[in-house]
Parts: sequence; C-alpha cells; structure tokens
Amino acid sequence: MKLLPQLSSMSERERRLLLGGVALLVVLLVFGVVMPLEQSVTKIHQRVGKKEADLAWMKTVAPELIGAAPPPTNAGESLVVIIERSAHEAGIASSITANEPSGRDGISVRLEKAPFDQLVAWLARLAQQNGIRVDTAQIDSAGAPGIVNASVVLRTG
Repeated sequence: MKLLPQLSSMSERERRLLLGGVALLVVLLVFGVVMPLEQSVTKIHQRVGKKEADLAWMKTVAPELIGAAPPPTNAGESLVVIIERSAHEAGIASSITANEPSGRDGISVRLEKAPFDQLVAWLARLAQQNGIRVDTAQIDSAGAPGIVNASVVLRTG
C-alpha cells in the first residue's frame, strides 16, 4: 500500500484532516501514555531509593537497639505466678481453666473461649518481658469467630 499516491489524490481539506488526526494521535500517545508511564517509573525509583536509605539506616541502628533492650526478668517469681499475673494483665485470666507443671522448667496451660488476638499478644509479652517461650501449642476454634480453645506448654529460658 503506497501512501504517497493516495495522499496526493486527496483534497487539501482531507490531507489537513488526516495530518491533524495523526498529530492528535501522537499528542494523545505522548501525553496520555508515555508521560504518565515515565512519571510512574520516576516515582517508583524515588520510593525504592527512600526504602534503600531507610534499610541502610535500620542496619546501622539495629545493633544499638538490640543492646538497649532490657533483658527478660522474672524478679524471682515462680512460673505459675508469672503466668497468672500476666494473664490478668492481658485480660485472659478468666479463660484459663487449668495449669500444671510440665517438666522441670515448664507449665501446661489450658484456655477455653479465649480471644485469639489477646492470647497471641499475651504469649508475645511473656516472651519479650519474661523470656518465656511457647514449647508447644494446640489452638482450636471455639465456635465464635476469633474465640479459641488452646493448650499451650510454656518454658523458661
């Protein structure tokens, strides 16, 4: 298909309309597609640069923060006392139906109809504040959404 012979056979008005349409298409392509894509790429590069700078900063302060964390303390309290006190503080003491020793440095705790979010927050606080870790856990739904029954074995150290 030869464009030039067809272009020359068109009237002046048709050629102007065709060239205007092509110019409009180019302008729409540049301003509607190319420039927004270029701006998006620029923004993404800026975000990546900022996140890389944040990561570099975090790596420099991480050792300082790790050294500043207070060591877990039990203040001479028995494991049973720590579990009971912290359960009251977490608002799940009423869910504890049983606790019994599990080995030399552990305790088995049974909870019924406990709010899952509060249970997880309680276990995290025990680990952070007292150095008590979850040895085993079995968590089952208690019917209502977000309410669980759980058997957890906790250990010191």
